[in-house]
Amino acid sequence: MGLTLVLALATLIAAFGSSFQYGYNVAAVNSPSEFMQQFYNDTYYDRNEEAIESFTLTLLWSLTVSMFPFGGFIGSLMVGTLVNKLGRKGALLFNNIFSIVPAILMGCSQIAQSFELIIASRLLVGICAAAVAGDDKQLLESSLDHLRQPHSSPLRTKQPSRDWRAKGISSNVVPMYLGELAPKNLRGALGVVPQLFITVGILVAQLFGLRNLLANEDGWPILLGLTGVPAGLQLLLLPFFPESPRYLLIEKKNEPAAERALQILRGWNDVHLEMEEIRKEDEAEKAAGFISVWKLFTMQSLRWQLISTIVLMAGQQLSGVNAIYYYADQIYLSAGVKSNDVQYVTAGTGAVNVFMTILTIFVVELWGRRFLLLIGFSTCLTACIVLTIALALQNTISWMPYISIVCVIVYVIGHALGPSPIPALFITEIFLQSSRPAAYMVGGSVHWLSNFTVGLIFPFIQMGLGPYSFIIFATICLLTTIYIFMIVPETKGRTFVEINQIFSKKNKVSDIYPKKAEELNDLPPATREP
Repeated sequence: MGLTLVLALATLIAAFGSSFQYGYNVAAVNSPSEFMQQFYNDTYYDRNEEAIESFTLTLLWSLTVSMFPFGGFIGSLMVGTLVNKLGRKGALLFNNIFSIVPAILMGCSQIAQSFELIIASRLLVGICAAAVAGDDKQLLESSLDHLRQPHSSPLRTKQPSRDWRAKGISSNVVPMYLGELAPKNLRGALGVVPQLFITVGILVAQLFGLRNLLANEDGWPILLGLTGVPAGLQLLLLPFFPESPRYLLIEKKNEPAAERALQILRGWNDVHLEMEEIRKEDEAEKAAGFISVWKLFTMQSLRWQLISTIVLMAGQQLSGVNAIYYYADQIYLSAGVKSNDVQYVTAGTGAVNVFMTILTIFVVELWGRRFLLLIGFSTCLTACIVLTIALALQNTISWMPYISIVCVIVYVIGHALGPSPIPALFITEIFLQSSRPAAYMVGGSVHWLSNFTVGLIFPFIQMGLGPYSFIIFATICLLTTIYIFMIVPETKGRTFVEINQIFSKKNKVSDIYPKKAEELNDLPPATREP
């Protein structure tokens, strides 16, 4: 099946309105951090007639940064209820409230002389972010960069935010929505589009955040407020596009509406084969009924799907992506890049990430999800090992900093090929309709908890081990690669039911949702997974 205009536009509007603004938000507070902290100090002085203490400023800025992942965790817990009650498209439309309102508040914060508006708005945009899909490279540096400059003035402490892949409402709903709209031969390519728009959003925020554009004393409120523009466009345009046919048929039991949605998406009237496939999925799920998060953890028939979700989401966050970007500026400076030019090199790294994500869209259906995950984590593993050696020797061998730069770029390429875009797509494919919302709640929660853990522990790892901290991340990449090689099946070109039939053998049950967890020990070898 080909890509129709309606399906293409629905994909672009869903991804631009949610994924783009999510990527924009996680990078927008990076460049203007000094000016924002000066605003915090000036506002505090106007209220109390005394300068803000260093500890208080650090606490307020830490709250500004940490409210985003905290909001993402809250949003992840809301996903199941929203997509079941409002539908996939309805959840995305409702989610725009959590973008437009904080955009207005952040844009007006300087005029209102209230840094509290910024902190509260970061919580709201974090909730919004839970509907997209990605991983966190930029938040960690926001809260940790002061460790590099322990003796700097609190008003000059540069704490950029580098979070590329966090998950709130949009980080979960967008891949779910697009995965259910797409035919099976395009499901992989369209499933990577949200990650592409996240990287584009980050790059745009980096470009707007150049000092001669909006990262200055007068421009930073505009920089923060622009996040509402994509949400507003989505709110205006997305209502004209179909709801998920699977949601309409399986959950709403509205077969005519589901058939009509498929006809609009495919561009022709003969959609009986896809309708039959959705009916088979519906029949397969009738034995299971509604699947809550608790039930998801207790079902043997979904055991390896759940474990795979947890491993891939944790591996995405714990693979060292935060540490790579934490060291990036230091690596660029040691290689001779001028401090004023680092922002341009960082934007160049963002452009590499965008390019590689575009490449992934074109190769995901050719190479498959499993291969991209294997090659991606393996590349990250190699980059971490070489970078450890390069950082340890950079003060003794003159050309080692250049090796470090190559390692950063290679790591970004590897992560963009597999660990960044594939896990969210994989969750859509390995779960059926009734269990998918609960699975995304689990995946999003694991993502945020892993992100929180890295943010909490990494400063101590960095102080204790320095560049040797990458040995820990290399080990995690290795273990994740081994798990993928041994457990994760290829899903390209298969229907959701076919994929779950593969997992039913791994789970040692005789059906996708058996009434009893029947063991497969007595089945003939020909029926087992090779």
